[in-house]
Amino acid sequence: MKPQAFAFLVSALALGASLTASQLSLAADAPAKKATAQDVSAKADEAARAVREYTVQQRDEAVKQAKAALDDLDARIRRMETKIDREWDGMDEAARKKARTALDALHRERNEAAEWYGGLRHGSAEAWDQVKDGFVKSYERLKKSFVTARKAL
Repeated sequence: MKPQAFAFLVSALALGASLTASQLSLAADAPAKKATAQDVSAKADEAARAVREYTVQQRDEAVKQAKAALDDLDARIRRMETKIDREWDGMDEAARKKARTALDALHRERNEAAEWYGGLRHGSAEAWDQVKDGFVKSYERLKKSFVTARKAL
């Protein structure tokens, strides 16, 4: 059950990022049964509590799930950059500054998550709990950066 809890956490966080990133261009197309950001956060918080018991013996699965989540976020960041590039000429200076600031924050948070991901892959068994918690926290900050970016854009 614990590997599924980690997978659920990563999926819930990716869903949260997905909801916020997709709302950039699809704000008017709200599906009838869409999960709210509050629902996603509550599920992510619940899974985060469960994942704290994920063991170092389950490292391979944790690394696999973390890699998939980071790959997904990379694709979302690229789509957001493409959208900004398309709209750049129509933006005023204030909008451009907000876009640059939002993207800078996303890249900083993504880099931090990547460092913790490296710790998941290569950290010692003794550091497992610290690295695991660090990855989850950095991923949650990255999700919040997507929310901020969405608001800024």
